[in-house]
Amino acid sequence: MAWLEFTVETTPRSIDSVVTALSARGFSDLVIEDQSEFETFLEENRAYWDYIDEGLQKKLQGLSRIKLYLEDTDDNGRKRLDAAVNELGLTMTVAPLPEIDWEESWKDNYPPQEIGERIVVLPYWLAEEPTDRLKVILDPGLTFGTGAHPSTQMVMEVMENVVKPGFHCLDLGSGSGILSIAALRLGAETAVGIDIDPKAEDIARENAAYNGFAAPAFTALTGNVTEDTALMDTLAANRYDLVLVNIVADVIIGLAPVLPHFLNESSTLICSGILDTRLSDVLDALTAAGIARMGLWTLWDVPCTYPLLERMKLEVAATGGVVRDAEYGADITLRTAFPAGAAETFQLRLTELSAGSLTMTAAGEEFLPGPREEAN
Repeated sequence: MAWLEFTVETTPRSIDSVVTALSARGFSDLVIEDQSEFETFLEENRAYWDYIDEGLQKKLQGLSRIKLYLEDTDDNGRKRLDAAVNELGLTMTVAPLPEIDWEESWKDNYPPQEIGERIVVLPYWLAEEPTDRLKVILDPGLTFGTGAHPSTQMVMEVMENVVKPGFHCLDLGSGSGILSIAALRLGAETAVGIDIDPKAEDIARENAAYNGFAAPAFTALTGNVTEDTALMDTLAANRYDLVLVNIVADVIIGLAPVLPHFLNESSTLICSGILDTRLSDVLDALTAAGIARMGLWTLWDVPCTYPLLERMKLEVAATGGVVRDAEYGADITLRTAFPAGAAETFQLRLTELSAGSLTMTAAGEEFLPGPREEAN
């Protein structure tokens, strides 16, 4: 079946009346491309946008037009449309559309996405694709959260280093449920996804089912924790090992005062979707709520003699590190953790103190509370 695309040029002032006139003549499924409509939409939903693609803004600059589609064999529809456009004193262009299997072609936009070291996001029609990675299977055409957005990918990359077996996770602004599902794939025991959009609840539940998860492992809810105190109290009854907030800066700032209700002393909070120009605003809000910033620390095993033990502890602290544990034997091995750049400084001090006889050994990485780093 071949289709024709008709484009009716109009003005911002008259576009509503033109839409009404065309609808009254039996034309439906009209596509409106109008700069003022776009700007109104953005203004009414300002809380959900931090950044608008400049290319999209330029594309809509000065535009005010209506598109509609007819089968190329619909001569009667074509005559009625020509008559309506002439009557309204408007101009119209027509272009043939290529014959495409639209029911299948859209799937080409959703190839497998390898994220981090362990995760691959797959659309449900590729669920059986062989892979050594942990599969997160989605219906990508339903709501926000396909895995293509950089903020979503960054969260999952961090989760690979954070999620431990048995974790209980809370996903605020869960959308498709992608982060909750990823947490479960990484070994979490439970995940609760909550979104203000009622459609997201059903979609997240369906996506979880694609991955073999259902209650009690995965729970989907609808609501706003900043307004619904009963919902907040219900969620707060179970403190979470990991809380995920992948939205935008203003929403995270609004959530900051209630986030401590969901956290315990050892919880990890991952926030994303934040423009670099808004980072300090978000950090200020989280700090005011009593939430410490986490950073990726390197772990090191440091050999130590008994006479040097107390001095070694002081040197670790002086370079910004912490002693996490100690193993005692003929000598002592300290398990230490250092923020970015501090391990190198401590190694120099270790070399000086031991006259080069002691060398520390890398023992991994871990996210820990750390000093706040100001945005550049």
